[in-house]
Amino acid sequence: MSMAPQELENSASKYAADAIKADSQGAYGMAISGYQNASATLMKLMRLYPDSKLNQIYTERISAYQNRVKELQNTRAGNIEPVVDPNASPEEQRKSLARSQPKSDNSMEDLILKEKPDVKWSEVIGVDDAKKALKESIVFPSKRPDLFPLGWPKGMLLYGPPGTGKTMLAAATAHELDGYFIVVDAASMMSKWLGEAEKNVSKLFSMAREYCQKEGKPVILFIDEVDSLLGERNSEVGGEIRAKNQFLSEMDGVNGKGKELMMYVIGATNKPWSLDHPFLRRFQKRIYVSLPSTEAREKLFDLYTSPLKKNSRVNSLSLAKQFDGYSASDIRDVCQSVQMEVVNELFRSPDYSEPVAGESPSMPRELSMMDFKNIKIKRKPSVSTEMVRAYHKWSEQFRAL
Repeated sequence: MSMAPQELENSASKYAADAIKADSQGAYGMAISGYQNASATLMKLMRLYPDSKLNQIYTERISAYQNRVKELQNTRAGNIEPVVDPNASPEEQRKSLARSQPKSDNSMEDLILKEKPDVKWSEVIGVDDAKKALKESIVFPSKRPDLFPLGWPKGMLLYGPPGTGKTMLAAATAHELDGYFIVVDAASMMSKWLGEAEKNVSKLFSMAREYCQKEGKPVILFIDEVDSLLGERNSEVGGEIRAKNQFLSEMDGVNGKGKELMMYVIGATNKPWSLDHPFLRRFQKRIYVSLPSTEAREKLFDLYTSPLKKNSRVNSLSLAKQFDGYSASDIRDVCQSVQMEVVNELFRSPDYSEPVAGESPSMPRELSMMDFKNIKIKRKPSVSTEMVRAYHKWSEQFRAL
């Protein structure tokens, strides 16, 4: 049985995170393997779900990983084997890494989605507070800046459990605007930023400002897994500290002297408590993207069961009540798993035969409520009660709509 989409995305993120760690330590062989595994996992995700609205973003990530692999392979082809002395000081380690990095033009153009993401507000079910906050902070000011003499927020943090639609929200916001969508995750940042980190943070923001100024269009800079870049760490090398400080400076510029520009920074994280406090202040809107309500789960079951053949007793409201605590991606996985079960049942049937031209092919039976009940035994929610409590506790202290 194939892995569910959220599992595949999480697996790709884990490969990428391991690659980043190896990359920063000069273990280029391991880094190459990690980036390649992350790319292969995202490619598998796109093959299994060719109609996913997020495939455009996955394509950008794959491109970033593959570009970094090429750079590392060029380094290795030149018989340069970067080595970082674990006993050296952080500054000496940084210099060693900088000397071993292949030269590149550090172009950021491949991070820009030239076409608007094909995700509409109506396709982001539930999370009404988040949609309202993003419309008020980004969409409305971009369309009528004259109505906001005191300015408007430029930094938004989307936080919550995995699979609740944070990336979809950012994509839907970008779809609403006639502008540009810059997508960055930890791995694509690292592939660009090894060596002169703080300079390249500046380049990224400069590029975004240039698009705003040159064409007078809004630009959304979306940073996924922002905690990987801005989170608290027990130990950091000099380059990481300088990159963070540069990011703070750039965010101050966006919220201050750049207030007339239609430039927005959206960060997304599953671990908001990992973020350094100075960065929280730069995200004026901190929006909790929670698990779907009963009403939202009902709509999700309506959506995902609509193309499936089911009997008249399959009721979306009853399913919504049964699957309390399941995320939006969990519900999609449940519906997919139920359909796979009846299809597997068809293939296992002794009466099954391959389709013949001119004859109606064999079809699986209708789905029943019992099918969903059986899948519920096999598939538990991806978000624990303890995790939900942690989000609520953090929200009580830091949420800002």
